[in-house]
Amino acid sequence: MTDARRALPAIGVLLARRGVQALGEGAPRALLAEAARRAVADVREGRTPVPSDEAGWVARIAEVLHALQQPSLRAVFNATGVVLHTNLGRAPLAHAALEAINGTAAGACNLEYDIAEGRRGSRYAHCVALLCELTGAEDAIVVNNCAAALVLALNTFARDREAIVSRGELVEIGGSFRVPEIMARSGAALHEVGTTNRTHVDDYRAALGTATGALVKVHRSNFEITGFVAEATVRDLAPVAGTHGVPLLYDFGSGLMVDLSAHGLAGEPVARDGVRDGATLTMMSGDKLLGGPQAGIIVGRAEAVDACRRNPLCRALRVDKLTLAALEATLVLYRDPAAAMREVPVLAMLTAPADDIRARSESLGDALRAAGIPCDVVPAEATVGGGAFPAARIPSWAVALQGDALARDRQLRRGTEPVVGRIERDRLHLDLRSVPAALDLHLRRAIIGACAP
Repeated sequence: MTDARRALPAIGVLLARRGVQALGEGAPRALLAEAARRAVADVREGRTPVPSDEAGWVARIAEVLHALQQPSLRAVFNATGVVLHTNLGRAPLAHAALEAINGTAAGACNLEYDIAEGRRGSRYAHCVALLCELTGAEDAIVVNNCAAALVLALNTFARDREAIVSRGELVEIGGSFRVPEIMARSGAALHEVGTTNRTHVDDYRAALGTATGALVKVHRSNFEITGFVAEATVRDLAPVAGTHGVPLLYDFGSGLMVDLSAHGLAGEPVARDGVRDGATLTMMSGDKLLGGPQAGIIVGRAEAVDACRRNPLCRALRVDKLTLAALEATLVLYRDPAAAMREVPVLAMLTAPADDIRARSESLGDALRAAGIPCDVVPAEATVGGGAFPAARIPSWAVALQGDALARDRQLRRGTEPVVGRIERDRLHLDLRSVPAALDLHLRRAIIGACAP
């Protein structure tokens, strides 16, 4: 039998066909030619079958062209029930933050210009006043993420010296990155004390010496240890660090600004706690429970923050104008905690009453069934995600699609507007707690567009 792949058409022949030429009306010829080459290569290498006629080739090239025109970074609907999903971009931004980005990105801005004095300014001046106001710190600086903030602080105070840290706090974070490996990149030598489950103040005190550059406290935000445990708090360690004249560096992580215990989420410290309890520097993320853009925020004592600011490494870790614009707009919301709970999407999603989630799920379920997509509305449990409140389970509701769960998952992921859910008990569940309520109508359209018969 003759292999049909031996008679594949030349690229030039394909590009000359009327149907393929019609595809080029919305694409540059070079891109169309690349789509044709890839379509032929897919057939030649056996990834796709040989099209039987010209219409088949046009359809295949159109499919490849569409894929080439899709941006790599795309908006998706997070219906996993994990509110701060690291793989899905963590915190959605508040409307005020989006407006600030648009206003700053559209033209010139005073990123490094002092308008009042008419001379060069510093990008590190932005957000400082707000961060100090909200946390009680003397000074602040913003870099590109929390790991960078920790590296900068350690490099500033403990390069070629020892950083004392509990063994129970040498955690692994997302993407297989480990805190001790990140800390080592700062040039500090780690001096581990205590055990996995129990570390006491005296362990730190005994380790202090002439080679000590800093004490380090890492908040275990993405897991819990229970049972026979002990740890030294920031409040415990502050006087020890002060007596020996070394800084206490607190990797706080989550960025939580308001107490959520009234909403069933208790046990997570807030940013102000580290400053109040005596940490020299407190480091946190901008895109977790703070609900802003990716950023590493350092707050604390003025002389310590200034030392970080003067470190040449700071320039390599600096943030851009869009991050600063979004962060400032988000921080402004926290001046009125009630407004922040309404307008910062992460806080609104985490604290929404379960009955509200159920009503939204029922509405979505009704619309899907009317479109011929069988489903049920079922109780669910959402999680915070983002390495915060690891043991918390938040009552929620989900739309459970009937039919083959893997097939439904593929349909939704490959739709024009991808929807990501979770498979549970052989059904695809779409948990609306992790979807901002303002997107409900768009989510409905995306699901119907991908799954309607």
